Amino acid sequence: MTVRSRYGAELGRARGGGRCAGAAPEPPQPPRGRERPHRPGIALPDLLALNRMGSFDWNLDSGAFDLDPGGLAVFDLRPEEFDGTRLSLLPRVPQEEGYRLDAVVVQAIQQGRRSCAAYFRIRCRDGTPRWTHAQGRILRNGSGRPYRMAGIVREATAELADSALLNISDEERERQTRLVQWTTAALSRALSVEDVTDVLTAPGGPLRLGADALVLGLVENGVFDVIAATPPLDDVPELLHMPLDRTLPLSDAALTREPSYVASHEELLQRYPRLRPYVRHISIRSAAFLPLVAQDKVIGALALVNTEAKVYTAEDRNLALALAGVIAQSLQRATLFDQEREIATGLQASMLPRRIPAITGGDVAVRYHAARTGRDVGGDWYDVVPLPQGRTGVVIGDVQGHDTHAAAVMGQLRIALRAFAGEGHPPQTVLGRASRFLAELETERFATCTYIQADLTSGVLHVARAGHLEPLLVDGERHAHWPTVRGGLPLGLATVFGEDHYPETQLSLEPGSTLLLCTDGLVEQPGSDILTGLDALTGAVRDGPGELDELADHLSDLLWERPGSPDDMALLLLRRLAEPGGPATPRIRLHVHQADPTGPAEVRAELRRMLDQWRAGEVAGDLELVATELITNALRHTDSGALVSLELRSGPPDRVRLEVEDRSSHWPRRRTPGETATTGRGLLLVEALSDRWGAEARGAGKALWCEFTVPGPEGP
Repeated sequence: MTVRSRYGAELGRARGGGRCAGAAPEPPQPPRGRERPHRPGIALPDLLALNRMGSFDWNLDSGAFDLDPGGLAVFDLRPEEFDGTRLSLLPRVPQEEGYRLDAVVVQAIQQGRRSCAAYFRIRCRDGTPRWTHAQGRILRNGSGRPYRMAGIVREATAELADSALLNISDEERERQTRLVQWTTAALSRALSVEDVTDVLTAPGGPLRLGADALVLGLVENGVFDVIAATPPLDDVPELLHMPLDRTLPLSDAALTREPSYVASHEELLQRYPRLRPYVRHISIRSAAFLPLVAQDKVIGALALVNTEAKVYTAEDRNLALALAGVIAQSLQRATLFDQEREIATGLQASMLPRRIPAITGGDVAVRYHAARTGRDVGGDWYDVVPLPQGRTGVVIGDVQGHDTHAAAVMGQLRIALRAFAGEGHPPQTVLGRASRFLAELETERFATCTYIQADLTSGVLHVARAGHLEPLLVDGERHAHWPTVRGGLPLGLATVFGEDHYPETQLSLEPGSTLLLCTDGLVEQPGSDILTGLDALTGAVRDGPGELDELADHLSDLLWERPGSPDDMALLLLRRLAEPGGPATPRIRLHVHQADPTGPAEVRAELRRMLDQWRAGEVAGDLELVATELITNALRHTDSGALVSLELRSGPPDRVRLEVEDRSSHWPRRRTPGETATTGRGLLLVEALSDRWGAEARGAGKALWCEFTVPGPEGP
């Protein structure tokens, strides 16, 4: 009888499931009973066909659906268009009719009835509607499990010529069709129980279901809990959570599995007198109370409430049953999803650090949000690792995927990386070992990661990254910049391609400054370029609150909890405590390795970026040229790299101070080169372009410094 393949499994579950392995064979098919007498020489199928009738035989175990020639004629199907399954009937049976037939068959099986019948419409080949009636007998085995349904299908348009079923206007029928289609489409996108209730209680939701208001509740452990109502039932909290009994309509529908309909306020109070004390809170004039049944289990009940009196016709009741079936399926799927998500999020939570250790000389704030898609579980993680000699290791990473497997890989990788870091290895070694560890796991997942070894006493940061976002540095005056940090391939892939060496970059975290690490869920938005997200993050940090925890909440709320954010997100903020005596001077420090040919260019880019933020104007070009000269001298004439510092000193007038420090004790000497000399003009260039310059002893080495006056708003 039913034609919607989507509910085939539901019908199977309603009759008790398929045959288990080792089960006793089905008993022989019962006889059909006494055949109807017919004229000699005319077979029964031919006689049925003459009366515009046909027969069907549905094997509930295999799903085979047999339809004789008379039945094919009723459905306006040619023999070659029918393949022996109910799917062949889909072109003829409208969607809403299929849902309603499903509800009739499931209800008959669940209630243990021996037969069921229903009128329904089909769409003929030429598009004209045809009313049809089907009646089937449900055959059961010795244990009461149904295994077969056989019966008659016939044309019924003439029979219903004067019936109310045919008096429904085309507009009303179209409205009901749209209603079922809208409900199905809207709930098909709902994952969780909260999603389902959001669809039903959204503005206009009850009206789309043909009601003025609704009440939805779930049954669990003999208790009925109202989970959604429009308007909310806050004034009657005692009705929101109650034992399952027959004194209230929704509880009654859930307990008896029978829908009930009331056409007036008086009828409601007469049938359920317990509601009399709440009459001023209840504006019901008519209502349908529908049990929600899925997998032969009552999961809840739904009330569709109207503020006007209404007599529920057969068509209204069939439509209400169809809607209840769709909602029950969605709620059951959502309940299972919520249970799986709870398990998955519990698994992931157990793999993330339970507490953040206290660190000397700084503060840490972390935030994590699960994805809004899938099972709300992913592979993002963070970690803070105490290291020898008072240092601190901070980690941010992201394992590919948003499922329990990604979470499991994340847990293993986090523990391994924490162990490598705890042994005191430098960042390049930690990431190299972590990549080899991930490559040896039996997984095809890769991971991006950034690991930083921080000495908050001196502010020195040693950074290595594996395909991950660069860190963001923010000084005490809210000047933010993204330093260039060289990196390698993601963990796992680097080992596969033989490129598991990760270069280190040395940065400096000044007192009062903050380091930000995050995963891409904070900056990526579907349909938007990641650079837009990075700019939004920079602006949010610059405009956010000063307290570290408040800043973490601000970034999380503003950037991740926005519509369309599907990815999970991890965020880590590390702040070096400010020195006493007022706000810290805006400053950056960059290290250039002697054997790094690209180091000077990267430092120039960082200096240019900071000078743009400080609005240094025309000074930027001169300072960049002087910095190039001093860095080149340090790399060429000493046996060490160079430590470059740039700070903004308040005036008036404001000044930018550049320092280049090396480990050589040889003092700089000004030369007087001839006209044809190609070298020796470095200090002359520094003296000509800067306002002041000089040299200072620094431990075993020295530092060359120069200062530039920053022009004010009206010029130098």
